[in-house]
Amino acid sequence: MNTTDPVVLRVDRLQKRYGDGCARCRGPNPDVLEKNYCPHCGTVYALQEVSFDLHQGEVLGIVGESGSGKSTILNCLYFDIEPTSGAAFLLPHKNGRESIFAGSGQTRRSIRNNLLGKVYQNPIMGLKMKFSSVANIAEKMIAAGNRHVGRMEDRARTLLEHVTIPRFRMNEAPEHFSGGMQQRVQIAKALSNNPPILLLDEVTTGLDLSVQARVLDLVKQIQRELGISMLLVSHDLGVVRMLADRTVVMLNGQVVERGLTDQVLEDPQHPYTQELVYSLL
Repeated sequence: MNTTDPVVLRVDRLQKRYGDGCARCRGPNPDVLEKNYCPHCGTVYALQEVSFDLHQGEVLGIVGESGSGKSTILNCLYFDIEPTSGAAFLLPHKNGRESIFAGSGQTRRSIRNNLLGKVYQNPIMGLKMKFSSVANIAEKMIAAGNRHVGRMEDRARTLLEHVTIPRFRMNEAPEHFSGGMQQRVQIAKALSNNPPILLLDEVTTGLDLSVQARVLDLVKQIQRELGISMLLVSHDLGVVRMLADRTVVMLNGQVVERGLTDQVLEDPQHPYTQELVYSLL
């Protein structure tokens, strides 16, 4: 990744608020908040004016404690939840001139199915557990407008081979698979329509260390071979160090530090980042 590479995703002042807010917390300087919570009206600010860029071919890590807002970013971008305000621009969508949140339902479905792939922390969210692995991938391709059964099956089997699912198990339902295999099927499904951006939400959480290593090696291989841009959400700094070119650190719904991954992890500037890094030493 080079900082001169085109920006494929620009997130601008993204906010997600749970509650209506009040005059005290919705003002220009909401210093009444306790972390991301307003004690006067009970509103929770899951995201507070979050902005960042993702370059072509880059892996951008987003780290922070549970509740910091990192997964909420991915949920907004993938239209799993509606942001309260803010914008996000994808270069392949109208040359990055119109926010993806401004589009109709049909436009959003097209963006979700053609321009983005997502791997959920919990495979139940990303897979139909009783469908075969081939059928899971075909579902994503059908949603993008594909109708040729033979080509979809060929594509599914090629992707499943790429993520090392044995041929004799491709027609099995993911409910019979281990956690690591389910994550690999999710990755294959996310890649089915050649999206320029992959969203990875805590992809190794709950997996055994040896399985984590195989999943991370797979992600690294895919990024290297396809040059795909990735947003990688993780609470594990080891995962971020291994995969991310740059890192954004979040706390209470806000970005508190950003920079090259090595720089952020080796010379953290914000007290929270220092606490995060030093707790692992």
